[in-house]
Parts: sequence; C-alpha cells; structure tokens
Amino acid sequence: MEKLEDLKILAEQWLHQGIEFVQQVPQTPLYASIVVLLLTTIWFLSIRLFRRAKPNTVLLCGLSGSGKTVLFYQLRDGSSHQGAVTSMEPNEDTFVLHTENTKRGKTKPVHLVDVPGHSRLKSKLEEYLPRAAAIVFVVDALEFLPNCRAASEYLYDVLTNASVVKNKVPVLLCCNKTDKVTAHTKEFIRKQMEKEIEKLRVSRSVISAADITNDFTLGIEGELFSFSHCLNKVTVAEASGLTGETDQVQDFIREYVKP
Repeated sequence: MEKLEDLKILAEQWLHQGIEFVQQVPQTPLYASIVVLLLTTIWFLSIRLFRRAKPNTVLLCGLSGSGKTVLFYQLRDGSSHQGAVTSMEPNEDTFVLHTENTKRGKTKPVHLVDVPGHSRLKSKLEEYLPRAAAIVFVVDALEFLPNCRAASEYLYDVLTNASVVKNKVPVLLCCNKTDKVTAHTKEFIRKQMEKEIEKLRVSRSVISAADITNDFTLGIEGELFSFSHCLNKVTVAEASGLTGETDQVQDFIREYVKP
C-alpha cells in the first residue's frame, strides 16, 4: 500500500510539472501537441503502475483454536499439518494456491498471512490490515457457542478498523470444522454473531467518546445490525481444514486476488 501511495504522489508531481511546462512554453500547435502526448503517456504509465501495485495479501484471522493454521497449510500444500503448533508469530508465505498448481498458464501468487489469535497479539493484525486485499475471519463452528462473544468482539474490531472501512476490504466469515456432525451451520453462526455485534454496537455507542479502540461505528441507526449494513462486503461460507474442503475460501480469495 505504501508503494502505491508513493506512485500516486510521483504521478501527481509529473502531471503538475507538465501543467507548469504548458504554461511556460510558447502557445504553438507544435508545442501543444508535444505536451498533450507527454501528459497522455504519463497518464497511461501511471494507470499501469497502479494496476500492478494492487495488493495480493489475504489475512487469516480469528480466535486461537479456530483452525486458521490448518487452513493455511491446506491452501498452500493441500495438507492439514495436524502436528502444527499455534505460533505466537504470524505464519506467512507467498504461493500459488495448491489446487492451481496443475493448471496451465500464469496464476498470480497469493500472499497469505495466518495472524495469531491471542488477544495480546492484536497489534500484529493491525500491522497487516492496511495491506489486505481480503480478510478471511475463521470461526470454530464446532465450539462456537462458548466463543461467540469473544469472536464477535474480535470481528467487530476488524469491521470498524479505519483501513478496512476506507479501503472497503471484503471479509469472509469462514465457519470452519463443518465436517463434524455437531458443528453449527453458517446460518446459525451468522445470526448469532449479528446479535452479539448488535449488543456491542449499542453498548459502545453509549461510551463512544471514550472508545479509542475503534475508528468507525457499525450499523444503521434504528435498525438491528446485519452484515449487509457494512460498507465493505461481508459474506459467509463453510469449510473444513482437516478434510480439505476449502473451495469456498479459494473462490473468495480468487475473487479479490485475480489469477
């Protein structure tokens, strides 16, 4: 994102210098044609540079134990790496999605970051949010109810982050471990988290003047909260890292990090 901003500033400087040049040179058809050609070239080069600078970082975030790391390895290697230990540092790599390795033609690599879910490491997530092209928020569908409140608070903080709102970063609410018979459905999880976020929205609006952890508020005044109220797109999907059922996650990633 910083490189993109630098390119924008440089392009603006070029255009400004070009305008000054137009004002200084003799107003003849020849000079005018040269300047128009120069400015047009700069414009098209700037557009191409901006397109190349589009972010390809996708964040996997959520509470510890939700299965983020298993999903990370499934997307990268097609293996669950069940022996992996939850890390206190982000687990990241740039790669072509495992299921795309056998496809012909060029496929754009994805920079995937598995952010630790421990509350003490929240600052790690905030470092990556400004660079995110998309966010996969992972929820444990098997042990959902005991963690519903904590997961909703975490998601609330993500959805009210300045970078997420301003850049309209799309979020996938990924209900993981749905291969288990006792796992909750994505519809149930969505509704319960909307209810919890509504409670948070109301309680935090009362103390908004003292609430310095969030940059924006959620929802529409006078209406119960729904993910459809968010300025950025929020969708819900099911997955299972252990069994490799990650199609919906991959489709989401490829929607925002084009091949």
